[in-house]
Amino acid sequence: MDTSSLEYDLPPELVAQVPVEPRDASRLLVYRRASGTVEHRSFRELPDVLGDELVVVNDTRVVPARLRLQRESGGAAEVLLLERVDDNGTWEALVRPSRRLRAGEELGPVRLREPLGGGRWLVALRGAPEGDMPLPPYIHESLTDPLRYQTVYGEVEGSAAAPTAGLHFTRELLAALDPIRVTLHVGLDTFRPVTTETLEEHRLHGERYSVTLGAWQRIDAAERVLAVGTTTVRVLETVARSGELAGRTTLFITPGFAFRRVDALLTNFHLPRSTLLALVMAFAGIDVVREIYREAIVERYRFYSFGDAMLVL
Repeated sequence: MDTSSLEYDLPPELVAQVPVEPRDASRLLVYRRASGTVEHRSFRELPDVLGDELVVVNDTRVVPARLRLQRESGGAAEVLLLERVDDNGTWEALVRPSRRLRAGEELGPVRLREPLGGGRWLVALRGAPEGDMPLPPYIHESLTDPLRYQTVYGEVEGSAAAPTAGLHFTRELLAALDPIRVTLHVGLDTFRPVTTETLEEHRLHGERYSVTLGAWQRIDAAERVLAVGTTTVRVLETVARSGELAGRTTLFITPGFAFRRVDALLTNFHLPRSTLLALVMAFAGIDVVREIYREAIVERYRFYSFGDAMLVL
């Protein structure tokens, strides 16, 4: 597939800079595949829109992973913790300015151990991460409440970015839907732009996931499953294929993919040339998603991490 199909034009003012209050006041675009119809709703109406779908969410929590540090020479450096490697303080991290740094250098609580290429390093961290929330670069407003970049149901710390489809849920809405929980720790590769000419040339670094046996038994037996977010989709489709309830997944879902366990998808509006947009197109159809995005722009929906949501049934 030519990656130009993942392009679209978005007015910059539609990139959401702050989350709405309360969380479920965001808008919800509903696309029904059977009829090809679109509805414009509020997110708090989600229980009224759904039928008998079993709701599945990703309960990862975001690590306060953006560390603004100082080099021994006095210059500034930034360390973005990507993934915990072991229980002894070893992390994979993105470090800037990477080319000027050397193995063994101390950056406050961080010691650089080994360059991995592409700005990535293996680092040793003393203590727990105590940095800022790793907001995406297209968000320019400061976040007054760090919990607004966490879902209300997040429990297992380990992500470098939020599973943003879940940011719309309040505790009351969550209780009404009684979801099943799975875990996938979101890495930066999920959001890394596709720069190759074809999707087939793009490679994912891989992310850690886990599902309990009891959760999978309920998911496997459900008549219909609603995945909240693209990360949840990748967990469910990985387990459906491999039978492995924990591990790393490099599953790259692109148009032509045969879904085995996801019947409905709740997600945000995604960046052009992103693997997330490719996944949504795989689920709903390339031309359908392009038309939905055109309508969302005309209707002035808010896009990306703090934006509105779409539901494909």
